[in-house]
Amino acid sequence: MIALHNLKPADLSPALDRFFVLAGPKLARLAREWNPTKGAPVFTRRGKYTSRGWTEWTQGFLYGCRLLYFDATGDEALLESGRSDTLNYMAPHITHTGVHDHGFNNLSTYGNLRRLAREGRTEDSAELVRLYELALCASGAVQAARWTATADGGGFIHSFNGPQSLFVDTLRSCRILVLAHHLGHVLMGENDLCISLLDRAVKHIRATLKYNVYYGKGRDIYDVRGRVAHESLFNVKDGNYRCPGTQQGYSPFSTWTRGLAWGLLGCAEQLEFFQDHPGLLESVEGGRVFLRELREGARAMADFYLANTPADGVPYWDTGAPGLSRMGDYLDRPAEPDNPYEPVDSSAAAISAQGLLRLGSCLGKPGQQYAQAGLSVARALFAPPYVSENPHHQGLLLHSIYHRPNGWDYVPGGAATPRGESSLWGDYHALELAVYVKRLIAGTGHLTFY
Repeated sequence: MIALHNLKPADLSPALDRFFVLAGPKLARLAREWNPTKGAPVFTRRGKYTSRGWTEWTQGFLYGCRLLYFDATGDEALLESGRSDTLNYMAPHITHTGVHDHGFNNLSTYGNLRRLAREGRTEDSAELVRLYELALCASGAVQAARWTATADGGGFIHSFNGPQSLFVDTLRSCRILVLAHHLGHVLMGENDLCISLLDRAVKHIRATLKYNVYYGKGRDIYDVRGRVAHESLFNVKDGNYRCPGTQQGYSPFSTWTRGLAWGLLGCAEQLEFFQDHPGLLESVEGGRVFLRELREGARAMADFYLANTPADGVPYWDTGAPGLSRMGDYLDRPAEPDNPYEPVDSSAAAISAQGLLRLGSCLGKPGQQYAQAGLSVARALFAPPYVSENPHHQGLLLHSIYHRPNGWDYVPGGAATPRGESSLWGDYHALELAVYVKRLIAGTGHLTFY
């Protein structure tokens, strides 16, 4: 169980400064050396970034890392590199009809560029900002078109696995829909049918909270409050829910911790958005009930994370991973990346830390324990053994896991489990977490996607 400490954001300042010193040269080197014709980098092997064909969901993180680094440090060279590569290479992602990852790729790039320009941090012209917004609007509509209707009158954005598949990950992609709606965009369907992007986002979030998140109400014998199923499967003939599933977790009845992390952060960001735009709830059917559902889902996932994660806040890759039974009281001590039984996943920690901090901010005084947990997790991540101090290792955050069931992660010689490597989403979310906390310290404005 996560040990809470009486931390203030400023307590992390020295570690953050050190992290940015380490990160800058690595980002610049990867920008110089990576060949875009190889696809996007995904994770490291022996400290070097490699591609892994599945879907191209990490390219936005490659350029987005540079934009976040500029946000934190003012490094103009990485800003220019991130902006030019976004404009040169990201256009296909705007209209990619085959994935559920628009909120990852396009908000990390066009979204960050728009935000920085609106904050007065860059000198981008009004025409360039409009280009960013057009890209975001188109991306939101394309994402919303990937739609499966459900028997209860709702629906969801289906995953790359097919129209039957609802991934918990996609909850965070709903940011692109609500932002596109906020910018005045709609999805035009057959016979000029005008489809609300906000309505689709809300329906997708509700489906995820209903089918992928558990609340301890006896839905099945593994119904533990806050547990998350990576995937929910539906009969596309009639839209009825059939069963839980997983692609990257141990089983449908255990919790893949990065899936929970995506759900927690996605819920917290939507809470922020709707709290800052209360008028939008008037156009949402049962808007106040929806806001309550968001809070309930986010708190359930946060409580589960706190209770099922080791003392330092860094989780193992799945709460039901079989090797954990051989590790004794593993929740009562810090996570052990070098253990011979099951790998930890620092990327899940980086995503969850931000979710905990944002949820704590949304809830105010009742959310103090979540904010403290978020700072505790961040303190662990920005220190050894997680921060990558070796200048020859291309990653920023060590001990990240991609796909344990498929055996894609690098296992060093003489070891039994993967360890010591980085992922592009782990690096991106470590940077995003660092920028978020740095802004808290400096009082320079809350970091949001909108």
